[in-house]
Order: sequence, then structure tokens, then C-alpha cells
Amino acid sequence: MPVMPKLFVTGATGQLGQHVIDTLLETVPASAIVAGMRDPAKDEGAANAFRKKGIEVRTADYSRPETLASAFAGVDRLLLISSSENGERKVQHRNVINAAKDAGVGLIAYTSILRADTSPLFLAEEHRDTEAALAEAGVPFVLLRNGWYTEVYTWRLPLAFKHGVLIGAAEDGRISSAARADYASAAATVLAGGDHAGRIYELAGDASFTLAELVAVVAEASGKPMAYQNMTPEEFRSAALQAGAPEIVARILSDTDAGVAKGALFDNGGELARLIGRPTTPFQTTITGFVRNQ
Repeated sequence: MPVMPKLFVTGATGQLGQHVIDTLLETVPASAIVAGMRDPAKDEGAANAFRKKGIEVRTADYSRPETLASAFAGVDRLLLISSSENGERKVQHRNVINAAKDAGVGLIAYTSILRADTSPLFLAEEHRDTEAALAEAGVPFVLLRNGWYTEVYTWRLPLAFKHGVLIGAAEDGRISSAARADYASAAATVLAGGDHAGRIYELAGDASFTLAELVAVVAEASGKPMAYQNMTPEEFRSAALQAGAPEIVARILSDTDAGVAKGALFDNGGELARLIGRPTTPFQTTITGFVRNQ
């Protein structure tokens, strides 16, 4: 009887990590999955929830290399979910890659960003560094270059509802987003098996939209008027700061919209749908669902 590979999901308590584990459970036994958590003792509820499903829990803190050596022991395939800590990713991701190499992990799948090698986005810099680190390490790896999550826009909507206006700096740039669950399905597919080493997957939604088109969907779903107001990137950054956004968040917002205007988040290759074996979730579905639950 063949031995089931041990599959490790880092950042398992994050939104993407939890989706990946739920998707894996549809095709692989819980005993084959390891959930990596920064500190299971501090998040005992989440740790116990995994254990009740039969999933092993191990401490894996990107910023503490000493936790990673033992965490990756016996692991065959590792999903490295990009850290959420801007400015810290280069060191954190290299800690994970080095530990995985030392542990003899057979494949590392990394959640990068769409067209990381050529993307003009500020966010792409740390992803490029991680992709370079993977190549330098000499370990088998696969790049999951994720486009935008549709859910990224839902947190901007409450303020837009308040003023009846969604502000941005994307002009008429198109965004090929997909639901977080779609990207999780892609990660789970790669992690669960198949020959993916050396592959670069450019992942994005089947359809695209402008922010003006997004606003039209919001208005229809809410029954309330809403408009899209385009600004220069600097004006948008200043407005975000005035609204209370931290400096780094304001910079990311304005830089991303400026990139959207240049086509940085548009893709019509259909690779995500092919990888998961179904169409991606229409952005209207995600946005309308959010609006109607408010």
C-alpha cells in the first residue's frame, strides 16, 4: 500500500490557509495534512479545531527559524503562503526555504503575485526576491502567481457606502480577480499531487472588470446609488491617509491602482480555471454576496 505524502500548509489559520486545508480534505486524508501555525499555544482554539479533524498541528513561525527545522521534518510537499508582513517577507520567506531545503522537502509551492518578474507593483519586489531565493536554493518548486482576490475590494466598500463614492486611481484599467477559494483550490491541487515542479502558473479570474463596473454591481446589489471617482495616485494616497489608513496601506492602495491602470492585474490566459478544472467565481457573485450580507 503506497504511503501518502505528508502535506504541510504554512499560515494555516489565515484565510487562504484555511481554504486550502478545507479543499485538501475533499481529496486526501486528514492524517496526510500538517497545519503550520505561528503559536498553537496562543491560538489554542484554532489548533484544537484542526486536531479534531485529525490534522497534525506544528509550530512554524517564519520569523523564528528554530521552529522551522522540526516543523518540516518528514514533509514531502510544502505550501509557502506569502507572509502578510510587508517589509519582512524577504527574511521570513528565506527562513522557510532554507529550513525546507535542510529538511529534504520534495516540493515547495509558493503563492507569488501575477507576473512577478515584470510587474510594476511595489508589492512584487518581495515576491521577486522569494522566487530568486527558491531558484538559488536548488529545491524543486512551483510558483503560484496569484492575481487579485475579489475579496480585497470588499473592505473598501463600507466607506464607499458611507459617502456614495468609491475612490481610486485605476482609471479604466481592468482587473482579472478571482475568489480566494479559487486560488486555494489551485494551491490544494498542486499540493495534493502531480508533476508541478518547475512550473510557473499565472493565475487570474476568467473575466475582468474596471472599478467603475465594480461600482455598478455594488449599486445594483444594494439598491443605492454609488459612483466611482478617479484620482491621481498621489491624490488617492492622500485621501487614504486622511481616512485613517496607515502609511504602508495608503502606499499599497495607490501604487496598486496605478498598476491597474497600466494593466498589471489583467490576464486572460485562463490558467487558473484550467488548473482547478472549473470556471473561476465571477466577481459579481463575490461582491453581490458581500453587499447583501451587510
